[in-house]
Amino acid sequence: MKKFIRINTPLTDKVCDELNTGDMVLLSGEVYTGRDVAHRKLFEAILHGDRLPVNLEGETIFYAAPTPTRPDRLIGSVGPTTSLRMDKYSPKLMEMGLKGMIGKGKRSPEVMEAIKKFKAIYFGAIGGVAALTSRYVKKAVVAAYDELGPEAMMRLEIVDLPLVVINDTKGRDLYDEAVKRHRIHFSE
Repeated sequence: MKKFIRINTPLTDKVCDELNTGDMVLLSGEVYTGRDVAHRKLFEAILHGDRLPVNLEGETIFYAAPTPTRPDRLIGSVGPTTSLRMDKYSPKLMEMGLKGMIGKGKRSPEVMEAIKKFKAIYFGAIGGVAALTSRYVKKAVVAAYDELGPEAMMRLEIVDLPLVVINDTKGRDLYDEAVKRHRIHFSE
């Protein structure tokens, strides 16, 4: 069984280069949440030359919007959403310094090319266990776009969030590798 690799945010070119498709990671530090509307707002701000509400340099965005928080909890359930919906914005955000993305599902060829070009990384998070994922969050504050309610960008402090590297800086894709591996297995 593979061992987990412990890494911290902010991510660097060196850290991203050392990660490989299939690596299991425990991520600690600060990450932002952001979904479709927040990504569109960031993208439009960049296009208009406006100042971004968060500095993306070395940062990681978790494609999630937490559910309402119960009185006895720090944050509601927080699980990954489908990453493909952010693909039209992601290359520009990586150009602005974004290093890590956490979500679920396959990425477009354009995003995979940008991951190589800008030395970023795409992590897969476990879907369907959002209530458990919230237990890795130690602090949560709204960072931007408060008017979006549950889809506002939040800054989360996380400890040992379990993730898997889906796309690495070498252009590899875990989903493609799994399909090839299983085709060979089933054709024998």
